[in-house]
Amino acid sequence: MATIPSDPLMDTMPLPTPRLQGGLTLEAALKKRHSTREYLADPLSLEQVSALLWAGFGVNRPGSWGRTAPTACDSQEIVVYAVLAEGAWRYDAREHRLLRARTGDLRALTGTQDFVSVAPLNLVYVIDHEHLQLEDGLDPEEHGVLAGADIGCIVENIYLYCAGAGLATVVRGQLQRRELGAALGLRPHQRVALAQSVGFAGPAHTH
Repeated sequence: MATIPSDPLMDTMPLPTPRLQGGLTLEAALKKRHSTREYLADPLSLEQVSALLWAGFGVNRPGSWGRTAPTACDSQEIVVYAVLAEGAWRYDAREHRLLRARTGDLRALTGTQDFVSVAPLNLVYVIDHEHLQLEDGLDPEEHGVLAGADIGCIVENIYLYCAGAGLATVVRGQLQRRELGAALGLRPHQRVALAQSVGFAGPAHTH
């Protein structure tokens, strides 16, 4: 299996074709779905990163650029960042690749719990308010509600993928939003919402 390159000069990381080989039925994946808060430091393979990003919010209908998770009015306003030991990357779903956002290990900024700096991957969900389209007559204050619902769909896709692939995950709301947003180079209309750790479960689990 391919490993994640650590070359700080690499700005684009093509991802291999996603292959979901969990083999679980939806019922079985739902029964296994749970949150884990203890992780091994073992890195994920590039194939695993590819598959889970596609499962979470990849393009499943290339002709229309439809995604694996719905968004309000098809806004596709959620930006997914993959924060790894090798750097922070933005997921480009249309080209199924990672675009470097920052060099260096930013995992500790993605949460307040100790395990976030151990988990090999922390996904960061960013709301891009410029892309969120509202239906006529909808109160602009509904932005947060709609975007939160959209992120929830992505989060559950990741949970179900991990259940089928033998990986551990947990979604988190306790994170350093301002510091992380600055480190990722976010613009004023972009806001960090949630994060989700992914990796291999440690010897003890907290559900």
